[in-house]
Amino acid sequence: MRGALIVALACLALNTAEAQTVNKSKFGKGLQFIAADSSFSLKLGTRFQMLYQGAINNSTDQLDDRFLIRRARLKFEGFAYSPKLEYKIELGLSNSDIGNDDPARFNNADNIILDAVAMWNFAPNWELWVGQTKLPGNRERIISSQKMQFVDRSLLNSRFNIDRDAGLQLHHTHTMGTTVVRESGSISMGEGRDITVNNAGGYDYTAKIEVMPFGEFEGGGAYVGSDLVREETPKLAIAAAYNFNDNASREGGQLGDFLVDERDLRTLFVDYMFKYRGFSSMAEYANKTAPAGPVVLRSDDGAVEETFVTGNAFNIQAGYLFPSNWEVAGRYTTYNPDKATNLRSQEQYTLGLSKYISGHSLKVQSDVTLQDQPGRENAYLFRLQMEVAL
Repeated sequence: MRGALIVALACLALNTAEAQTVNKSKFGKGLQFIAADSSFSLKLGTRFQMLYQGAINNSTDQLDDRFLIRRARLKFEGFAYSPKLEYKIELGLSNSDIGNDDPARFNNADNIILDAVAMWNFAPNWELWVGQTKLPGNRERIISSQKMQFVDRSLLNSRFNIDRDAGLQLHHTHTMGTTVVRESGSISMGEGRDITVNNAGGYDYTAKIEVMPFGEFEGGGAYVGSDLVREETPKLAIAAAYNFNDNASREGGQLGDFLVDERDLRTLFVDYMFKYRGFSSMAEYANKTAPAGPVVLRSDDGAVEETFVTGNAFNIQAGYLFPSNWEVAGRYTTYNPDKATNLRSQEQYTLGLSKYISGHSLKVQSDVTLQDQPGRENAYLFRLQMEVAL
C-alpha cells in the first residue's frame, strides 16, 4: 500500500511536469510547475539526512555507534483552483519517519503521511487549515527538521511536544504599528497522525498567541534555526500556547505507546526566538500535567508499569554564524518528570558546529552532548549529519 501511494504521487508529478512549464526551479526550492491557465501549481521537493551517532558511557568506556538514514522525505505543495487555497502533502519514508500504531489495540499501519493539509485564505489575514499537520505548539517542534540549528531537537521536545494531529486550525495575523501579532487555535483528534480508528477518548484543543514587537523576521526566520539571513535589525518573537487533550490514550498525548486507561492532559508552552546580525537565541519552557494522576498501571509490588509522561522541561540555545557560514552553537536542556511517574530526570549540555554550504538545503552539522542523569554514570553522545534537500 505504501509503495502504491508513492508510485501514484510520483506519476502525478511526472505527468504534471510534461504538461506544464518549469517556473523558478532552483537548488533547494524543488521542481516548480504552474498550470497554463493558472488553475493550480505544484512544487515537488525531496530531502534526506544521513546520520552517524555514537555514545560512550563513563563507567564502561564502551562505544555504541551506528549509521542511519534519520529522515527521508517527499513534499508536494502549491495552490489548487485559486492562490487563496494552498495545500501541502509531506511523506516520510525512513523507519524513523514511519513508526507504527500499537497492533495489540489497533490495526497496524505505516505512518507514511506526515502532512496532508489544505489552507484556505478566506479573508484578509485569516486562514482555515483542514487536514493533518503540526499543531500550534512549541516553537522547536514547528521548526522544520530541515531547518534546525542542531543535529536534532532537544529533550524538551521529545518528551513534551504535541506533534501532528488531524482536524481543523484557524490562524489570524494582524499588526499594531511595527508589532505583529499572530493567534491560532485548533481542534483535533488527539491521538496523533495517521490514526484510522474511531476517537479513543475526547478531542484535543490548542490555542496559541505570538507577538513580534520589532516586526516580521526575514524569510520566516521566527521558525528557522540560526540567523542565516543576518537580520539587519534586532528581531524578537515571544509565544505562549496551551493544549488540552481530553481523555488522552497515548503516553504523550499525540505520541508514544497506547495505555490501558485514559487521562486528561494539559500542556503549557512558553518560548522566544531572537536574531540579530548572525547571532540567534531560542528558549522554551514546557509543563505537562494530568490532574487525575499520570500513572495508569502498577505491578503487584507497586512498581509503575504504564504512565503518561508529565512534568516540566526547559531548553535554551544560542549560536553565532560567522561570515564563512560556519556556526558555533550551545544548548542546555533540563527535563524534570513528575515523581509519580518514576521516570528519570536528566540534564543535557550540547556543543554544536555546523557548516552551511547552501543554507539549510545543503549542510553538515555535528554536536557533542553530555547527558547527566542522577543515579547513573554520565554519558557522551556525539553526532555527525549531512542534509541534502533539492
